[in-house]
Amino acid sequence: MKKPADYEEIYPRPLSGEKLTQLPPALLPSRLPLMGTDVTLEPLSASKHASELYEASHGSDEGLRIWDYLNYGPWPDAEAYAAFLREQSASKDPIFYAIRSNKTGKVCGQASFLDNQAQHGVTEIGHIWFGPTLQRTRGATEALFLMLKYAMDELGYRRMQWRCNALNDKSRCAARRLGFRFEGIFYNNLIFKGKNRDTAWYSILDDEWPEVRQKIETWLSESNFDNNGTPMSSLTEMMQQRKVSTRRVEE
Repeated sequence: MKKPADYEEIYPRPLSGEKLTQLPPALLPSRLPLMGTDVTLEPLSASKHASELYEASHGSDEGLRIWDYLNYGPWPDAEAYAAFLREQSASKDPIFYAIRSNKTGKVCGQASFLDNQAQHGVTEIGHIWFGPTLQRTRGATEALFLMLKYAMDELGYRRMQWRCNALNDKSRCAARRLGFRFEGIFYNNLIFKGKNRDTAWYSILDDEWPEVRQKIETWLSESNFDNNGTPMSSLTEMMQQRKVSTRRVEE
């Protein structure tokens, strides 16, 4: 059994019952496109996206590994997958998006807002998977940044969550790379494809967001990439240099 990542610091926050001076707007994410430079997030439509999403996630051995840590999939054929995608398309929570490459025009991944608690200003990015052509690209980072920016800037959310299987080191590294802070592990949290799942929790708080946003925008800027499209700086290293939130204190 693979050992979970053990090199993360937990940033406990002081408890506070302080009255809020401003309540969140209590807005839910809308089914509208989120447009970036490299990718566009489109509200999921089974009839529009099923074929390309199936190919992106089932068309190779690398694609099939997408389902290793998701609670569902893979499917035996495109028809079965399309039927499942209809359920996702109709869902009110989670709210699903298909990720389209602006360069190729192909749909190559998926993500969602889930556990939407608009009255409290809390949401989560989850159900994330990137097809092989999107993995480890500028567009992959931009896709999640578009969701973070939409929730935190436009909807005025106070907390963005990230939860994943504690054994999924790639997901845990992705969370830290995007500026999420590790909060801890819920043990025996779920039964996952007949196996126990311990769940790792991460978050970005509203007072942390301006610095996180600035660092991601700097990393995504055209000046950070050479002529071959290779980034000249590490976003992970940039995030490691962040300040600690005023609501998180080091032990």
